[in-house]
Amino acid sequence: MKLNIAVLAGDGIGPEISRAGVKVMKAVCDKFGHDVTFVPALVGAAAIDATGNPFPEETYEICRDADAVLFSAVGDLRFDNNPDAKVRPEQGLLAMRKKLGLYANIRPVETFECLVHKSPLRPELVEGADFVCIRELTGGMYFGEKFESDDEAYDTCAYTRHEIERILRVAYDYARRRRKHLTVVDKANVLASSRLWRKVAKEMSAEYPDVTTDSMYVDNAAMSMIQNPKFFDVMVTENTFGDILTDEGSVITGSMGLLPSASTGESTPVFEPIHGSWPQAAGKDIANPVAQILSVAMLFDYFNLTQEAAAVRRAVNESLDRCVRTPDIQIEGEKSYGTQAVADWIADYVANH
Repeated sequence: MKLNIAVLAGDGIGPEISRAGVKVMKAVCDKFGHDVTFVPALVGAAAIDATGNPFPEETYEICRDADAVLFSAVGDLRFDNNPDAKVRPEQGLLAMRKKLGLYANIRPVETFECLVHKSPLRPELVEGADFVCIRELTGGMYFGEKFESDDEAYDTCAYTRHEIERILRVAYDYARRRRKHLTVVDKANVLASSRLWRKVAKEMSAEYPDVTTDSMYVDNAAMSMIQNPKFFDVMVTENTFGDILTDEGSVITGSMGLLPSASTGESTPVFEPIHGSWPQAAGKDIANPVAQILSVAMLFDYFNLTQEAAAVRRAVNESLDRCVRTPDIQIEGEKSYGTQAVADWIADYVANH
């Protein structure tokens, strides 16, 4: 198969984990006989510094023409510490989602048996937890009408029936491929937009009689993810709730450096780690590349290259079992590995097994 991959390394630790992801993807493609081309492009603070725009037109065109985007992270302390900045790196991520029509963000939350001890939850709560969070990406407060002055500010949370229906169809499709249980998360007791979500979900549930559908208020969902994470199979929610809940879900595994995500929709799909740019660690070779590498596995899944995806996951699991790990998840007393050393080990394992 011929694959054209746009590579958006971004900021902070982005370039380091991006190199790791590219290295492993190249190893898999070499092993399975695929022809892959990587095309780099600027995004975030790096793009602002070069062009003044966090998502330049050239980057958009590279993404539009690619088969998939391998994205890393955006964010820079110069902007985090400046509340008056009019242009921010994160605007590049939002622009990419909007221009590529990426309305569905898929985040698997899965525990690794050898890392259960790193979770803040008791082992009996977290062992075997395995669910998928599906977040609507292009509606809600992040994209609604905004106003800001020194004395007043507001963000508008607006959704249309069409936007809700299309994300629910994605969620139902995932539920049908898994344990056939869908939880729709909202705040219908307070928010009008949530009441529309609940109404549409109730109507659509009749089209999926093989899937158990339940609704849950977002505050209850936040508590249940901690008290009983094994309750969930597939969870779907609006943009803002999804942003918060998916980060909460990531903590269950013990490290945000372990979980990948995919964003899909009308155009080129994007595959990325769920964590941010961690600028304080940039250039120190300590960032965990596993989430970026597992996002490569999700990329292969998207193209139905199941053997290739399995090869990546097998190599990652083997590296964890053999304690080839970065400092954030290493066992006390064991030698820690750098970002690139972990990537080298996983790429070599793929090539030789």
